[in-house]
Amino acid sequence: MRFSRREFSRLAGVASLSSLLPSRWSSAQAQSTGGQGIRWCIVGLGRISMDHFMPAVKLGNSGHITALVSGHRDKAEKQAAIYGVPSNAIYSYDNFDAIAQNKEIDAVYIALPNSMHAEYTIRAAKAGKHALCEKPMATSVADSKAMIEACKSAGKKLMIAYRCHYEPVNLKAVEIIRSGALGTIQAIESDFGFNIPAGEWRIDRKLSGGGPLMDVGIYSLNACRYLTGEEPQEISAYSSVIDHDGRFKNVEENVSWTMKFPSGIVAACNTTYGASMDGFYRVHGAKGMLELNPAFGYSGIHMTGQIGREKIPDLVTAPDPAQFKAQADHFADCINQNKEPKTPGEEGLRDMELMSRIYQSAGLPALS
Repeated sequence: MRFSRREFSRLAGVASLSSLLPSRWSSAQAQSTGGQGIRWCIVGLGRISMDHFMPAVKLGNSGHITALVSGHRDKAEKQAAIYGVPSNAIYSYDNFDAIAQNKEIDAVYIALPNSMHAEYTIRAAKAGKHALCEKPMATSVADSKAMIEACKSAGKKLMIAYRCHYEPVNLKAVEIIRSGALGTIQAIESDFGFNIPAGEWRIDRKLSGGGPLMDVGIYSLNACRYLTGEEPQEISAYSSVIDHDGRFKNVEENVSWTMKFPSGIVAACNTTYGASMDGFYRVHGAKGMLELNPAFGYSGIHMTGQIGREKIPDLVTAPDPAQFKAQADHFADCINQNKEPKTPGEEGLRDMELMSRIYQSAGLPALS
């Protein structure tokens, strides 16, 4: 079967995604938080928060930043001046629990090293705040379950920051696959990695929980799940350290794994801290193929592909920080409308369980 150009235009259009990416607050949403939107407390002032998430909140519709948590008071004061945060709403990690008394905080955004995710999510829930936590969710399956339980017990929402679930080009890829335009999906390939410098906290297992699989490999793993809409049944993995230069004393340098899904779809993924891998995926179907390269960046996500003899028109995502804006807006909408986030704690837990299986298969310590 060949597709008409009208059909290809329909597949390529992004307007149908607008309902998934709310661009304005309704009056009902604004009224539910006193007309101010969601009041954010940023926990951890690193690159992802200062360079991406915080500018997105400022430009977006989710609300505004009312509190900061940092171990560096001088850095926090500079950010407070930019975002209009009062000095008495700057907290350290020692007095973090005092956010419970701050009624100008609705939700926290946690952008800390992986090993700190569970502690501060649980403490935020006990303080009566909703939590948007960066991925990976934690460094163990047990901690991930504890995070979910703490938020449920407190009646607060927990969302894991899987940007690509809210990004239009990735959403369009899922839409094309679900439409059947590619035919029966047979196989997926995905890689993501970079050459990590010495001294990064990510190569300290106590802080990161693992190597590139926990950092960038999780993108490939999660993508295979949202592209297929299935959970892998079989996993086989290998790991290696090639560069014996002191960087990889307690984390892996390379991980390669394959997965088989219930439908029979097979996937092959690679991640590394020893070489540059753009971060892409390619989906092969009986009628065609689509590729996102890059697939996981903060901007410039690019789709190409072909169905039969027809080329899928190229799609490119909006510039940074649009993805972070969409993510923050979604969580704010869930809080205001009392809806379950698209990427709740259970989504993060599933990846933790699967990464544990990958590590076990590769002969590495599991994320127990």
